[in-house]
Amino acid sequence: MYSRSPQFGTGGQQRSLINPPTYIEYKGARFLIVDAPSNNNLPLYIEEFNRWNVSDVVRCCYATYSPTLLEEKGIQVHDWVFGDGEAPPAPIVEAWLNLVDDRFPTQQQQQQQQEQEHEQGQGNGGSRPTPCIATHCVAGLGRAPVLVAIALIELGMPALDAVAYIRERRRGAINNKQLKYIEMYKRRSKNKCIIS
Repeated sequence: MYSRSPQFGTGGQQRSLINPPTYIEYKGARFLIVDAPSNNNLPLYIEEFNRWNVSDVVRCCYATYSPTLLEEKGIQVHDWVFGDGEAPPAPIVEAWLNLVDDRFPTQQQQQQQQEQEHEQGQGNGGSRPTPCIATHCVAGLGRAPVLVAIALIELGMPALDAVAYIRERRRGAINNKQLKYIEMYKRRSKNKCIIS
């Protein structure tokens, strides 16, 4: 399906992505790490996003494409830009985790939502497809994987395991400065019971 060099169709149109997306799934949360699309190859990314049921795209770098095509497909675009090779600032981490919590509710939250929908006669009779959050920086090796690592840690994966899990799937991801940040990262204590 993927090749190391892009395939071209008739008329010189690129038919595949040069750098394939990296799919990460853990405890029901689904992420897709990609490099930055351009206006020219955005249709190829949209094909991938449809394949993985992407609901949101998080841009960690300056925009290299118009969000219009994505928004027309029902995909929300979030511009949370931070420095290349850096760790995300606290407001971006908070926004990211709020998005993750919103897209991947706990089983208890899902059950409550289904009960409310049933009571209001809004149940769809079946389960909705699980969304996926795509995130990208320029190359998909630094900022985007760091956000995914933070989400994995919040879901209960140890920090270094999260880095290893991502690196197994996306070679070269997360530089030393970002690794130190992830090692020092502390999970939020929300919804945690502390007994003293």
